[in-house]
Amino acid sequence: MRVCMPVYSFYENDNRVRRYAEALAARGDDVEVIALRRPQQSREDVVRGVRVFRIQSRQRNERGRLSYISRLLLFFFRSAVFLSWRHLRNPYQLIHVHSVPDFEVFAALLPKLTGCKVILDIHDLVPEFYASKFQVSEHSLLIKALLITERMAARFADHVIVANHIWRKTLISRSVTDARCTVVLNWPDPTIFARRGRIRTDNRFVMLYPGTLNHHQGIDIAIRAFASIKDAVPQVDFHIYGEGSDKTNLAKLIGELSLQERIVMRDPVTLIEVPSLIENADLGVVPKRKDCFANEAFSTKILEFMIMGVPVIVSDTKIDRYYFDESVLKFFRGHDEKHLAECMLELIKDPEVRVRLSSNALKFVADKGWDVKKTEYLDLVDRLVSNASERQVVPGQNLP
Repeated sequence: MRVCMPVYSFYENDNRVRRYAEALAARGDDVEVIALRRPQQSREDVVRGVRVFRIQSRQRNERGRLSYISRLLLFFFRSAVFLSWRHLRNPYQLIHVHSVPDFEVFAALLPKLTGCKVILDIHDLVPEFYASKFQVSEHSLLIKALLITERMAARFADHVIVANHIWRKTLISRSVTDARCTVVLNWPDPTIFARRGRIRTDNRFVMLYPGTLNHHQGIDIAIRAFASIKDAVPQVDFHIYGEGSDKTNLAKLIGELSLQERIVMRDPVTLIEVPSLIENADLGVVPKRKDCFANEAFSTKILEFMIMGVPVIVSDTKIDRYYFDESVLKFFRGHDEKHLAECMLELIKDPEVRVRLSSNALKFVADKGWDVKKTEYLDLVDRLVSNASERQVVPGQNLP
């Protein structure tokens, strides 16, 4: 089977896209990905059996709506042309489109017209994501337009995959039927996230946040919380790895609070490097805000910490309360930096609590994970393609 996955992200760091692509490639399918390019990266590469085309560069520094949307539109047009050209040369049987944005699914128009099946994979609900990112009212005309786009995109696709069960209920209520919507939780790939032993030998205690640096992630809350306890725990450092629109503001905040010696901000590492980074930390922090988007956005970072045996402090968002309880995570009241500081102190000073949380978390993830969902995903793909095979119109095999 030939499969293409357009995604407006950096493939090497996108755990969700890599899982799908590598699962298909591992069983012998021909998988191509159309993605973004970092500086110094090649335009074409093969990553663990997946052919990656990087058609557009990106800096994750969009502060305004216009710059953000213009880059999305540019990628849409480029990917539509590139995808159509590749399809005409050697037809795909499946296009698995990853959102954000939802309208990226229409890049598969030509393949769809020739019988190719299309999956729309909604990583984030775009109306809520946009409202949170740019502080736009949920009742604005723009958000209403995004809701219409979501419905059109869901109807265009043959099947919709969504990232968690709460969002599935939302989508069914406004954009897609129950039978055409499947949840695939963003479980880490066990072939990547495997414990290999700590290599850190210093006597420091490291708190860690690895991920995007956007406002809804609440990293500023964690920085202020740490500032209030730093003198009580002089052996503790806070490491932040990532990039995003809030990075400059976070660096400025660190300077204003005179935390340059205790908080380390570094560029993101590749997905392959993340497990070692986590395993060599002592405590994870996932301080999301409880706004219209982040309150229901599942964070894979939590599962990554759990799988790697590192205890984690998490904001008590609706989505995380849905999937987890106090036996496996330490919850703090979202937005409450004072309470977060108290939780930090408790876990830093009490190794027994850390051991109990990490032990319970390992048991929690032991009988769950990607292996189960991988089978369900491959079955879904095979059903879609087999149902279409007899009706498919082939536009010309292997044109020169």
